[in-house]
Amino acid sequence: MIEATNLTKKYGQKVAVDGVSFTVQPGKVTGFLGPNGAGKSTTMRMIVGLDRPTHGHVTVNGRPYAQHRSPLTEVGALLEAKAVHTGRSATNHLRAVAATHGIERKRVDEVIEMTGLQTVARKRVGGFSLGMGQRLGIAVALLGDPRTLILDEPVNGLDPEGVLWVRTLVRYLASEGRTVFISSHLMSEMALTADNVIVIGRGRIIADASVTDIVARSAGTTVVVRSPQATQLVELMRGPAVTVTSSEPGLLEITGTTAEAIGEAAAAAQIVLHELTPVKGSLEDAYMSLTADSIEYHSTSAAEHPLAAAGTVPQEQAR
Repeated sequence: MIEATNLTKKYGQKVAVDGVSFTVQPGKVTGFLGPNGAGKSTTMRMIVGLDRPTHGHVTVNGRPYAQHRSPLTEVGALLEAKAVHTGRSATNHLRAVAATHGIERKRVDEVIEMTGLQTVARKRVGGFSLGMGQRLGIAVALLGDPRTLILDEPVNGLDPEGVLWVRTLVRYLASEGRTVFISSHLMSEMALTADNVIVIGRGRIIADASVTDIVARSAGTTVVVRSPQATQLVELMRGPAVTVTSSEPGLLEITGTTAEAIGEAAAAAQIVLHELTPVKGSLEDAYMSLTADSIEYHSTSAAEHPLAAAGTVPQEQAR
C-alpha cells in the first residue's frame, strides 16, 4: 500500500506538488494521470525517496521507502528506463542490481525470460531500442519480486504485443494482492488496465475514484436518436437538464436523460424511432474534461496556424 499525506514539493518558487493526499490500495491497478508538468513524476520520485518532500510524507507498506531494509523486495520501480550503464549487457546490469540485495542469479534468469529479453540479454544496453529499454526497466522492477510496483509510462516505445504483455502482467500482479501504481498518457490503454484512477493537475488531486465512476461522473452518457419525426421529439424532450444537438436531419444527440426515458416518451407520443443508442463517454473524454483547466502546455493545430490559409505551414509543425 502507498499512503501520501499532504505531500508537497517546491523547487524555489515553483510548486510542483501541492499538498496531495491519496492511498493506493493493494489488489488493484491504480492509474496515475495528468498533463505534462502536472506533478506525476515528481510524486513518484518522492515515493521512492529520489526527491525529498518539502512538506508532508509518504509511506510504502507502512514506512518511508528509505527505512525498508530490503527496498527491492518491497518496491519495484520503473521511473527512468535509460538510467543504465550503456556499456553493460542486460544480464550484467541485472546481476549488478541483484548483488546489492543478495538476489540469486536464478532470479535474474527468470525476469529475463518474463520480460522477453532472452535474445538480447548478452548485448550491450547502449544498442537497445526504446522498447527493449523499457523491458529491461520492468525486469529491474520485478527483480526483487516486490509487494509494490511503481511504473512510470511502462508502455512507452512498446509494440502492440508489448503493450498487451504489460497490461496482462500488471493485472496479474494486482490479482496476487500486490499494489500496482502506473502512469500512462494512453487513455485507451489505461481504461483497459486500471481499476482506480488518480488524476492530478497543476500539482493537485483533481479526481480519485474507480474508472467507472470517473467516466460516469465526468463524461455522462449521450443517447443517439434517429427519427423521421425528430422535430417533434426535440420539442417533447425539452427541459432544463436536457441538451439536444443535431448534426444532420433526423439525427439527434441527447444528453441529460436516458434511452429508456426517451423511448417511453416517444412511444407515448406515437413518434417513430429508427435508432435509440446510448453512447457512454470514454476515460479520455472524462480526462479531457477534468484537466481542461490544468493544462500548462497547449498546442496549436495546423488548421489554426496563421499560415495555414496560405498553405505554407512548415511540414514539421503540421505533424
